[in-house]
Amino acid sequence: MKILHIADPQTFTKSFFKLIEKEFEPAQHSILSHVPVNEWPKDFTINNKASVGVVWVLDFIRAVYRADKIIIHGLFDFYVVTLLALQPWLLRKCYWMMWGGDLYAYELSPRSWKWRLKEFFRHPVIKRMGCLITYVEGDVELARNWYGATGKHCRCLMYTSNIYREYAIKSESHRTINIQVGNSADSSNNHLEILERLTPFRDEDIVIYAPLSYGNTEYAQSVIRVGKERFGDKFKPLTDFMPFDQYLDFLGKVDIAIFNHKRQQAMGNIITLLGMGKKVYMRSDITPWAMFRKIGVKIYESSELDLSSMDEHFVKSNRAAIRNNFSEKIIVDQLSQIFEG
Repeated sequence: MKILHIADPQTFTKSFFKLIEKEFEPAQHSILSHVPVNEWPKDFTINNKASVGVVWVLDFIRAVYRADKIIIHGLFDFYVVTLLALQPWLLRKCYWMMWGGDLYAYELSPRSWKWRLKEFFRHPVIKRMGCLITYVEGDVELARNWYGATGKHCRCLMYTSNIYREYAIKSESHRTINIQVGNSADSSNNHLEILERLTPFRDEDIVIYAPLSYGNTEYAQSVIRVGKERFGDKFKPLTDFMPFDQYLDFLGKVDIAIFNHKRQQAMGNIITLLGMGKKVYMRSDITPWAMFRKIGVKIYESSELDLSSMDEHFVKSNRAAIRNNFSEKIIVDQLSQIFEG
């Protein structure tokens, strides 16, 4: 079995392939990236190649015909979409790792001529994609409704960033109610709407933390300006990148986390926080809400904010549900079915 991955080097894709090296046969896998230079770790045993332009097109054509399965990590690259649209017979062996933004471009992108051009090619590709890989069932339903997708739903946690692990978090008491708002400096977090809803609590003993270390700098500055105007020193923007261990310590001090995204997003953050027993707010009209409720996780509607602590019963049941549904064993078993099925 030859499995080709169309993937670019990112933190979570690198850890994904490290998992493949650990749990599977690396020689069966290869990676093709559409980037100027190869940024995969030097110690990778998985064959990987990066190129651009005509060279990449030729590499792509050679690789897809040699592969038994093609796993596409995020359907964002217009070149990939176009080449698959022009060779629809390849789609039966294509597996789409659905990231969220690649699906929700249908609904959230401006209706410009560029959008219409991209959708002209995306529609037949998504419709005929052999397999849709995600753990959020609602996203598959949206792909079927929007694009008429006929592919099989392959349930999978996809990336190790979606796995919950037991972390040794420092237990520090604090008198304030620590609130996390969003996870990045991206307008999809809808920070200003949440800050508006938190305004009635500004005289309470609260501290609001907004992770803004990556994303749009101009947008981050607008969030900081509003946050400072409304909450003064109680608003703490986090603008410097934190090492993973330091970020975990930060999450351990959070009491309430509010994610106001209008689509599936920030799932690694949300899963980790729920596994720590934190009170998490999100919108009830997005696909992860139903997914979490289905597995017995107690979450709260972001339009109905309050500062009360979560009942200890829900803390324990949430931790158990996350531990039982987002483990490394589960993702390894799911990937085995995808690779070997």
